[in-house]
Amino acid sequence: MPLFPGFETHTIATSGATIHALRGGSGPPLLLLHGYPETHAMWHKLAAPLAERFTVVLTDLRGYGDSSKPAGGSRHEHYSKRAMGRDQLEVMQALGFERFAVVGHDRGARVAWRLAVEHPGRITRAAVLDIVPLPYSIMSREFATQYYHWFFLIQPEPFPETLIGNSAEFYLRSRFDRPAGGTTAIAPEAFAEYLRCFRDPAAIHATCEDYRAGASIDLEHAAEDNGRLVQCPLLVLWGERGTVGRIYDVMGIWRTHAVDVTGQALPAGHFLPEEVPEATLAALLPFLTA
Repeated sequence: MPLFPGFETHTIATSGATIHALRGGSGPPLLLLHGYPETHAMWHKLAAPLAERFTVVLTDLRGYGDSSKPAGGSRHEHYSKRAMGRDQLEVMQALGFERFAVVGHDRGARVAWRLAVEHPGRITRAAVLDIVPLPYSIMSREFATQYYHWFFLIQPEPFPETLIGNSAEFYLRSRFDRPAGGTTAIAPEAFAEYLRCFRDPAAIHATCEDYRAGASIDLEHAAEDNGRLVQCPLLVLWGERGTVGRIYDVMGIWRTHAVDVTGQALPAGHFLPEEVPEATLAALLPFLTA
């Protein structure tokens, strides 16, 4: 059974990649961005109800899913959140949308944050799920333990690529089975899709490049903000059982990065749209329709 019945599939060439996208529904445009190590399939429990009110666009970020996997560049610049965000702007423009709302989870939330800061004229509203900005700047033993992959994936190639590639399925399952923030709520058909895509060595390398950029050029881009804040309304959601909610003052941090921010914890770990889709939808809809 297809995960997104009634949605159209698009392949859209941007200035730096070829992006796999789905589109469905009608109403104001809404872009959904997935996280690691997933694909657009992570939204399969929310896409249909959102499409009742919005024109929903789901994409695979460059390097993920069925989108292309360009070379990272000498400074990993082609996987900066700025470059990944530029893809999304061009996808939405190709579909006829100059201004739109965006909801991002995990890595997709980091892309959404960069879009909201750097392109305030294009983003009407933004929601970020289970992240705080600049996590490397707030370090602790618990963070390093739970988020070890933030340090593993940034090691020079081909070290992490080789170890992950030795058993891509084992590694992929470990991201969902971890003690803090893990979940058993991933649907078998969604996991099969994640595994299909993650078994590609090019995807393993590209997703490592995403994290290498996060530990280098993304920090440089954030430093260039010079105090620029998210200007559009910003919704922050996080899992009360996840690492982000346990070790950070989530709202306190985001209030230093946005002018109009609201948020709440949901009864979940890290994968909110798959663990608690009803609660996630209930939090998103009033914000997106305000």
